[in-house]
Amino acid sequence: MRIKDEIFARMDQLSPAEKKVARSLLAEYPSAGLTSAATLAKVAGTSTPTVLRLASRLGARSYKDFQQHLLDEVTNQMNSPVLRASRGPAGRSADDVLGSSVAQRLGLIERLITGVPPREIALAVSKLSGDPRHVVVSGGYFSRNIAQIFALQLDEIIPNVHYAADPLGRDISKYLDLRKDSVVVVFDLRRYEAAARELSAMARKQGATVIAITDEGLSPAARDADIVLPVAVDGIPFDSFAALLVLVECLVEAVFVQVGDQALQRMTLREEAIQAHGESVVNRPERATTPPG
Repeated sequence: MRIKDEIFARMDQLSPAEKKVARSLLAEYPSAGLTSAATLAKVAGTSTPTVLRLASRLGARSYKDFQQHLLDEVTNQMNSPVLRASRGPAGRSADDVLGSSVAQRLGLIERLITGVPPREIALAVSKLSGDPRHVVVSGGYFSRNIAQIFALQLDEIIPNVHYAADPLGRDISKYLDLRKDSVVVVFDLRRYEAAARELSAMARKQGATVIAITDEGLSPAARDADIVLPVAVDGIPFDSFAALLVLVECLVEAVFVQVGDQALQRMTLREEAIQAHGESVVNRPERATTPPG
């Protein structure tokens, strides 16, 4: 098993300090682990003994042994013909694209079960369903589409949900208004965006709980996050959002179940309002939700 997979499997068992090291390692995997233990500890904001304890938890006899495992992974990745072939469409005909693509994406979804730590999911649901003062959601170049779906669905079952289309521009006030009982959800998948890291750090400084939804490589925004939900996104020719969408739907469903009658009542009132004012809603000019261009 790769060290990355071992970390995901054991995340629930790690102490808060060990989680910091693990997330720093995953954010720049595997290069962060090829530096000295002291350097990795400084990046993670912990101590060298914490780094050594994490290496031991992951099955390494020493930090040198831990680094050798990482080097072996790099070598295998570079030399594996199976991996190289799996990254491209070589050998596939148009006739079998649908079947193979569906199978590959089903595999990504199945990896949610082992790749997303259950405790992280439980914490995310607890924070979102715990009557937060604000919930602010933002996404990246492509992931903003999933982020907006998440915000729209969440808004139907809990109050005070805001989607920030331009978080470092005209929507910056949504972040400046954050408090300790606020929740920020940042979507950031490879290629990671500097804005996500800035938003995560800003939200943490404001005292909000930060949930980072990212891929298995982990966005740099995960370093300042309280909760990290990693999903598999491998796809051709673009990263697949199949698992990401399933994760979002699972979160919404879990929040709905947790909130219970209040969520159903909110949905009912909303539906009644739409039916009562449907004509005016339909005929109302639509406001832009994303910046032009």
